[in-house]
Amino acid sequence: MRQGEVQREVVTTVAVVGAGLSGLTAARALHRQGIDVIVVEAAERLGGRVMGETTALGSRLDLGGQWIGHDHHRVMELAAELGLTRYPMHTGPLPAIIDGPRRLKLPSLLPTVLILAGLEVFSRLATSKRWNATSVADWLHKVPGRTARRLLEVIAAISWTADLDRMSVPAMTSMIRHQGGLRTMLSTKGGAQDSLLVEGAGALVEGLAAELGPRVRLGQRVISISQDEHGVALETTSGRVHATKVIVTVPPPMAARIAFSPPLPPERIELQQNTYMGSVYKAIAVYEKPFWRQRCGGEFLVLDGPGRAVFDTTAPGGPGHLCVLVGGPEARDMDRLDVAGRRRAVLGSLAEHVGAEVLEPADWHEKSWQLDEYAGGGYMALPDIGITEVVVPMPSAPVGDIHWAGTETASGHPGYLDGAIEAGTRAAREVTNALRG
Repeated sequence: MRQGEVQREVVTTVAVVGAGLSGLTAARALHRQGIDVIVVEAAERLGGRVMGETTALGSRLDLGGQWIGHDHHRVMELAAELGLTRYPMHTGPLPAIIDGPRRLKLPSLLPTVLILAGLEVFSRLATSKRWNATSVADWLHKVPGRTARRLLEVIAAISWTADLDRMSVPAMTSMIRHQGGLRTMLSTKGGAQDSLLVEGAGALVEGLAAELGPRVRLGQRVISISQDEHGVALETTSGRVHATKVIVTVPPPMAARIAFSPPLPPERIELQQNTYMGSVYKAIAVYEKPFWRQRCGGEFLVLDGPGRAVFDTTAPGGPGHLCVLVGGPEARDMDRLDVAGRRRAVLGSLAEHVGAEVLEPADWHEKSWQLDEYAGGGYMALPDIGITEVVVPMPSAPVGDIHWAGTETASGHPGYLDGAIEAGTRAAREVTNALRG
């Protein structure tokens, strides 16, 4: 059902708020248990922070979450169940580090390597409370050498999409610890960016939604959620939904837009008020073939503005795909440019290294997630500086008949597709046990 259609009051056993990967996973699990469920989604599309598109050359790509880590077994299992094709990233031992026309040599990168190694160790230790008010930006200012500072800044912005002056050092170390360590986070082969799907991650949500059919209702924004002894009532832009249980899968900063009655507990309100969505700009340039593979490869960390990461995400036998990520404030800077300006900004300095052909893609796809009305940003909700209680995994204890999911609440791989599936599965299990118990 779409926005604008007339809806009478709907009665269901479970209402799921959000048709992203976590919400659709939860809804399908409940449906397979024979539990009546509907999914209400504010946007006119499926996916939440997953967004698949088809290129002019017929290939599929993802403007949202896309990567499958080497140990992301939940995504692998779902992809296999849906008959999707997984392929490894085409990658070298290390990305090239470039700064304008310069390609940096290993000796100049040794200080950064040593700092990253120390940070990996530090993330496994108990962090003193005195660090709570120290931002990652403050910490970076103390790093000697402009190149080392800039490289670490770009790595941090791409990894977490945070405003580094709003991210505390303990939050950073917690993220490193819960996301598998820096080596896993930053690696393609054998790491968190190990493989992709030929059909795109968008095919995951499409497959889940196909099984749920008309139970998924797009264009229905939830305005309020109230609960009493009779259950839960959701007021949406298309009418009222009565349910016994509800699962909210939208991230905490976006859930703050929903009015709750009675009010949520203070700790839940603080969670919504003290977190924010990261800023990330993603673009994929499409070419007839991956010509860069005959030169110096297609994997780069670029230090000149905007700081960005570039990946070769070409599927076997498909047209060439170059994926570009810009995180943090520099992602918002991209919003001030027009399409042509953004394309020049992210592709311009690559011409020196892979050839002038890079400036003329056959197709161009882009997404500024901070401008998305309903997702609010990406990759996930982040704790503001000074906040120590809401670092990942974020709290998910039920509030009466309201349960919580979303990748932020995953105990394993928070912020990733695999974490979204874990959280949706856990929430469905909670609800099923509560209904039967």
